[in-house]
Amino acid sequence: MISNIFKLRTASTISNLLARNSTFYARSLSTFEKHRSVFDTLGIEKTNNKGVFDGEWKGSGDIVASYNPVNNEVIGEVITGTTNDLNVALDKVAEAQKIWREIPVPKRGHVLLTMRNALVEHLEPLGKLVALEMGKILPEGIGEVQEYIDILEYALGLSRMLQGSIIPSERPGHAMLETWNPLGTVGIISAFNFPVAVYGWNCAIALVTGNGTLWKPAPTTPLVSIAVTRIIEKALKQHDLPTSLCSLVTGDAQVGQALVADKRSHVVSFTGSTHVGRQVGKVVQERFGRSILELGGNNALIVTDECDLDLAARAVLFAAVGTAGQRCTTTRRLIVHESVYDPLIEKLKKAYQQVKVGDPLEEGVLCGPLHTKEAVHVYTNTLNKLKEEGGEIIVGGRVLDHGSLKSGNFVEPTMTRVRPDMKIVQNESFVPILHTMTYKTLEEAIYFNNNVAQGLSSSIFTNNPSTIFKWIGPSGSDCGIINVNIPTNGAEIGGAFGGEKETGGGRESGSDSWKQYCRRGTCTINYSGALPLAQGINFG
Repeated sequence: MISNIFKLRTASTISNLLARNSTFYARSLSTFEKHRSVFDTLGIEKTNNKGVFDGEWKGSGDIVASYNPVNNEVIGEVITGTTNDLNVALDKVAEAQKIWREIPVPKRGHVLLTMRNALVEHLEPLGKLVALEMGKILPEGIGEVQEYIDILEYALGLSRMLQGSIIPSERPGHAMLETWNPLGTVGIISAFNFPVAVYGWNCAIALVTGNGTLWKPAPTTPLVSIAVTRIIEKALKQHDLPTSLCSLVTGDAQVGQALVADKRSHVVSFTGSTHVGRQVGKVVQERFGRSILELGGNNALIVTDECDLDLAARAVLFAAVGTAGQRCTTTRRLIVHESVYDPLIEKLKKAYQQVKVGDPLEEGVLCGPLHTKEAVHVYTNTLNKLKEEGGEIIVGGRVLDHGSLKSGNFVEPTMTRVRPDMKIVQNESFVPILHTMTYKTLEEAIYFNNNVAQGLSSSIFTNNPSTIFKWIGPSGSDCGIINVNIPTNGAEIGGAFGGEKETGGGRESGSDSWKQYCRRGTCTINYSGALPLAQGINFG
């Protein structure tokens, strides 16, 4: 595992820093001390957290602060990695992977089980750290760690089930079969919004298929990545395995760019914006590597005139407001049949007005803060553009900067009324803004769903079997995730996760996604003693 590298400080250095910036530590102390038990359990210190792990905890890069989006206080500091650290780490992962790939697959499953049990043991404190550093509410933070646990269980099952194919040979005395062997090192570049789960999906499947991993987490969630890496490190040690098998290098964009360009990273799994993902895909393809791209969403939910409106309203609320709109599967567009638009919107307005916004660790809060101040600017800019295009704000629309919310990144979950042809609905804003519109026919609704550049998740609410099969058929949704009577978010680990078009085409987690982490070999064995050629060719 590779975690952020931290420079060790002498007592005099710390004293000087305190003298120079006592305000910083006074602010930092309140957040850190309030949650001291969480940090102690996960091995996180207020200072000297090392953000690089390649079998050793170290670091040579800049010192960066981790911020609490509730109040923008500094939680702690991390010494990040550099491209030099990455270079060393990639070599160490490769060395460890040579040992790992020779271990029988069911034995790999035993290691994954140990990792799974270690995460279960730390489920609540790690979930709290996710809520504290990322900003999602505590049930979602714990649920995200549970996703990693679930995918480890899934990978444990795969360790007894990974299979190739036996293919009939046209030549007598010959056998054909497929082999699936590890590619080597999987580089994982994860996003801030799921600082545990996205790494977990890739790590679990990469490991069971015999690969090593190198993790480059989001720069704004270094503490979560360090905590996860420490847990995995202990699990690997229990099996006397080189802990560099799962390495971590925190750092800035230069570290990520170097990982993408390096041939020693045989697979690059990138989760982030379409803009950056397009560049990642080009660089990896240029060196004939393999990329798994999980990019923009801009997901739509269609409500027909033949569904349970109460069920639809509950689904829309969670899908649009959950994680403060910071999920790649968040519902951004609500497409409603014109005959049920008004009653549905009335239900949603009442529900939106009851959503409690606040500290994600506080009981009863349904919507935490945006992750950064920059996201608050995105929120206000999006609403300004909406008004310029003639859109209407139905509910919400304000930055919350009063009382206990004053110093944090809090905004009101917002619902708007738009026309389907507006530019504002063509692009995804990673904030809790839901654009609503009406349709007349099913064909029109499907057209609205498909008529954007992105193609991640989609959903329809209907009780009509004909509508259901139209929706999931060749003339229906063009997205990678196609739901019926459930919202656009909340994907299960058993199915392949990913989307089409500018969402990147990648697939992670379940189904046969494991094949992306392997090289396929078609193997023909001649046991006949003769040399018959394919297609009946005879050279005499």
